[in-house]
Amino acid sequence: MRVMVLGCSGAVARLVVRRLLAAGHEVSGIDARPWHEPPEALALYRQDARHRATEELFRRHRPECVVHMATVSGLETGTSEERERINLGGTKAVFDRCERWGVGHVVFVGRHTFYGAGPELPLYHREDEPPQAVSSYPQLADLVAADLFASTALWRRPDATTTILRLVYTLGVSGSGTLAGFLRGRRVPMVMGFDPLFQFMHEEDAALAIARAVERRPRGVFNVAGPRPVPLSVVAREVSRPVVALPERLLALTLGHAGLPRLERGALSHVKYPIVVDGAAFASATGFSHQHDELTTLRTFAAAFPPDRPAAPVRIPAADPLKSADPVAR
Repeated sequence: MRVMVLGCSGAVARLVVRRLLAAGHEVSGIDARPWHEPPEALALYRQDARHRATEELFRRHRPECVVHMATVSGLETGTSEERERINLGGTKAVFDRCERWGVGHVVFVGRHTFYGAGPELPLYHREDEPPQAVSSYPQLADLVAADLFASTALWRRPDATTTILRLVYTLGVSGSGTLAGFLRGRRVPMVMGFDPLFQFMHEEDAALAIARAVERRPRGVFNVAGPRPVPLSVVAREVSRPVVALPERLLALTLGHAGLPRLERGALSHVKYPIVVDGAAFASATGFSHQHDELTTLRTFAAAFPPDRPAAPVRIPAADPLKSADPVAR
């Protein structure tokens, strides 16, 4: 199968590409960010997915499946305008090109934070629930909008297959992702009186789930979950970080200092309340089952990032879009 992966230089996306190549698929990848020493079999292009030159890549490769992973979270990039251009504008451009070039299957990789965190929300979220509590964390609004726009393809393109995945947090040796950035400081912040459940999966399992979605072609919206969720205090203990529990107002003033991660004020709701999803529908549709339990996942991360060597979250450097769409020279 001819598969195109957008945002292929991200940590989980690289694992997806390698899995697809190992399974015998013909894979092309597009990302404005560099990927040093990519697989030889990958047709890699340094290109912004929103750039007009991407149209030529669709014409040249005629992908049968497109995996859209070229979105960013509120913790990964700067202004709300920039996030909206990347997330919502980029997603619309991707789906428009898929429709124009007759791509039969599109996989949109979203996040379980779509559902929001709040005191009145259900503990387990299923796919038919709407997003909530976005007003308290506006940095999520563009990601929610991108997810909702992608979902409209289910009725706009009834002749094609659209798969919307809402993945839980990922952890692994790459140290990338929202939860990894939260845990890579010297201390883990908690709001006094709260110890929410955190749901995550090993980044290798996340790649397995996405590759399984490509091959099994399930149609619809699916939560993707790994092992059982665990309390934040247990997460901190297993990665050998001390907990700092403070009243919410004081914690908001302390974030970014004294070894605590820098968070947006709205993100504090995610440190107070759980976001736990039910992944049964995806498992039933694809046969997916996680290969790493919660303790193995946490200890893998802890071994890669011991507390005596704290570091800033990994950020794969951005690059200006190339004016041409030539393959990256190897």
